[in-house]
Amino acid sequence: MTEKQLKYGEEYKIIINEIDSISHRLTSIHSKHLQCKKGCDLCCMDYSIFPVEFYTILNQLKANKTIVKPVEKADANSCAFLNNHACTIYENRPVICRTHGLPLLYMNDDSEWELSACELNFTDFDFDEFSDENTIPMDRFNSKLFLLNKKFISYFKEKEFKETDLIPLKELSEHL
Repeated sequence: MTEKQLKYGEEYKIIINEIDSISHRLTSIHSKHLQCKKGCDLCCMDYSIFPVEFYTILNQLKANKTIVKPVEKADANSCAFLNNHACTIYENRPVICRTHGLPLLYMNDDSEWELSACELNFTDFDFDEFSDENTIPMDRFNSKLFLLNKKFISYFKEKEFKETDLIPLKELSEHL
């Protein structure tokens, strides 16, 4: 990665820290409703992520000398980094994995606010009680990530990416 791209990788880590801070606060607020714990992997899917996330995670894994081999799955939709119901790249997981299970607030295609929450969580919860204070404002983070990725790919020399291009997370192992 170029020096500029490394700088954007640091900006990505700032976004991650902000998301983690909100996630920890919401985990505390909603703890009695959350079923999320080691062993719960319903949301661990074969996701694709922006190049800024992909290459920042790749650099972190290389810096930590992490050797991760994708696990062969009977279910092609499962995450390649899920082994025995645990994430093998947990400390370096992307944004989508950091927010799953928690209540996410975002604008849908009809320009209406919509709430997304794990089907295993919040089974005994009044959805009218969700507010800006107890949800993650995903549009704000998705916008930050999109804009950061746009800057990141403008300095990419190896391959040309479009603004909306995503890279399958499982391809990380091919670069380690």
